[in-house]
Amino acid sequence: MSTPAYDKVKLARANRRPTGLDYIENLCGDFMELHGDRRFGDDGAIVGGVGHLRGIPVTLIAIEKGHSARERMARSFGAPHPEGYRKALRLMKQAEKFHRPVVCFVDTSGAFCGVDAEERGQGQAIGENLMEMMTLDVPIISLLIGEGGSGGALALSVADRVWMLENSVYSVISPEGCASILWKDAAKADEAAQRLKLTAQDALELGVIEKVLHERDLGQPSFYGRLAQGLEKELKTLLAQEDRLETRYARFRAFGQGTIDPKNEETDHADL
Repeated sequence: MSTPAYDKVKLARANRRPTGLDYIENLCGDFMELHGDRRFGDDGAIVGGVGHLRGIPVTLIAIEKGHSARERMARSFGAPHPEGYRKALRLMKQAEKFHRPVVCFVDTSGAFCGVDAEERGQGQAIGENLMEMMTLDVPIISLLIGEGGSGGALALSVADRVWMLENSVYSVISPEGCASILWKDAAKADEAAQRLKLTAQDALELGVIEKVLHERDLGQPSFYGRLAQGLEKELKTLLAQEDRLETRYARFRAFGQGTIDPKNEETDHADL
């Protein structure tokens, strides 16, 4: 019998969940996709481009898994290569140049771990994203919409606000990978999931995220409408914030210091 935490992992991986492109298409009617990292090529696992979110010019970046078997193969099952992260960074720097906020949708079990990805600098690509996002002088909001695995997810999650759907997960490693390391037995993934504290509620209580979003009508127009309204409100707040970079830095420095209060108004369970 699986644990409640591992049940959340199964829900986060469910085929029926909307993917990153579903969010973009439902939130932004004039989205224009942009391709390539200007160094090697284009990575289908990361989709990025520009558009308007309720009248606000934005750059939208999503890790895309695809729905059908053919789509998932073409998009590496949502496991980005280095060129995907470099494409994302190129678009974020472009957003900074034109003063556009950035909204990221994260859904990955982790970065692609093949030899070719390592040869092209996977670790460096992720590290550059972490460094550059910390000082990117535009608002950044990241939403974890399914799996948030390891550095592959963190590379798009150094943000002013990080929100999670209630059945998404966020962890340094997959439960199966953790169980294989700790007990040499991937079958103990359910126990690993419980110990990893990877659920949205765990992340909220630890102060790692600001909001947990309800999924009662996930994928329906009403869901996207409320999400768009919430994003619009948050982006306007961040655009007006003068000490945004200092606050972003302090947000991450506070992790593990016991200085974040998960009970405050900023980190409540959002009615979205």
